[in-house]
Amino acid sequence: MASKFEETQARLFKNVFVCKKCKSKQKSTMQKVLQGKILCRKCGGKAFRTLRKAK
Repeated sequence: MASKFEETQARLFKNVFVCKKCKSKQKSTMQKVLQGKILCRKCGGKAFRTLRKAK
């Protein structure tokens, strides 16, 4: 179960994106992802989504 502390939530979920092709996680800023400057380490894709929080 995930901790409810704000510091923990920020460390785990802030600026974390998931590749839509291979589902690997990568930390980056939202602006770099939107500009297409970030490439996936595994597959080289540019399509990312934000990491979803478990409820």
